Amino acid sequence: MAESRTRIDALPESPVVLGIESSCDEMAAAVLRDGREILASAVQGQERVHAPYGGVVPELASRDHVRVVSDVTEAALREAGLDLDAIDGVAVTAGPGLVGSLLVGLSFAKALAFSRRLPFVGVHHLVGHLVAAEVSQTPGRPPLEPPYVGLVVSGGHTALYRVGSEGRPELLGETRDDAAGEAFDKVAKLLGLGFPGGPAVSRCAEGGDPRAIDLPRPMSRSQGLDFSYSGLKTAVALEIERRGGAEGLDEGTRADLAASFEAAVSESLVARAVRAMRAESSRRLAVVGGVAANRRLRRDMAEAGAREGFEAIFPAMDLCTDNAVMIAAAGTRLLRRGVRDDFSLEAFSRVPIGEAPWRRSRDGGEVGSAAAPVRVDA
Repeated sequence: MAESRTRIDALPESPVVLGIESSCDEMAAAVLRDGREILASAVQGQERVHAPYGGVVPELASRDHVRVVSDVTEAALREAGLDLDAIDGVAVTAGPGLVGSLLVGLSFAKALAFSRRLPFVGVHHLVGHLVAAEVSQTPGRPPLEPPYVGLVVSGGHTALYRVGSEGRPELLGETRDDAAGEAFDKVAKLLGLGFPGGPAVSRCAEGGDPRAIDLPRPMSRSQGLDFSYSGLKTAVALEIERRGGAEGLDEGTRADLAASFEAAVSESLVARAVRAMRAESSRRLAVVGGVAANRRLRRDMAEAGAREGFEAIFPAMDLCTDNAVMIAAAGTRLLRRGVRDDFSLEAFSRVPIGEAPWRRSRDGGEVGSAAAPVRVDA
């Protein structure tokens, strides 16, 4: 027993951490050294699994994760040129996400850590996305570190956060209905473009005129930093209906609709981000999540930053969508602070960023509650 505790509690100066991510329809594993050096990253997507349904089917997602989780982890270790003896800790997504999908990665990570007597820790999925911007490095520029403003834009989340000097995230504004990525998926389905919606809409938009169709700019007359995309999606649906349905659209009109929708989403995200940067007097904005891979958003946000005097920082393209690099990086920060989770850790479908209801103090109180929020690098 004494030998086991020594192994579990110890962490070298430059730890090698295995990260596992399975919160939705990607099964991913990655190996990082020292929280920044990416030794390997493997991702198994499920586009073919869900394409016939136009969206993610939770049961199918979890079943496919069960099928590939071991192979994906082995692929990451092969790419890193390491075996499990070289791993110093295991980090895994504990929430938010699809519970069935989360449980696959969580169960696998628990078993691996238990069998190897490795330090083990659960990571908040959105914390991982923010840390992805800190991992990505631009030549000639220092790595991103708090304080900064974070904009998380994905299929399930659209929100702005203040990331303070201690790394603690505080919500500034969030979507009141659909997330931006969710709206992309729904509009892609309306236009008959397939799944996943974000890349499909962007490809179609390349041949269109973003000014051709006058679509509303969500929340443009509202104060504050909240978002809304349900009305924009409805406006696209009404335009399609007015033209006789998706089957009656010629390719030019379809492209114009896609381009006009993409422009409306980008402009709304940029407008709220600029408002947040002014309010926070911040000079660094991290834009993360799957929609952060959108080329129009990257261009529009960079131009806004140049005008407003802030730097818009985006992760590398492959670190925008769900990946395990971000989980290993966030997990390394936790493990260095001495945080460990036991094997009773559960999956959570919904949990606010900055909270970790799966991590409880010895007296039974919740660590990460409003009274004791967990840092963003936790």
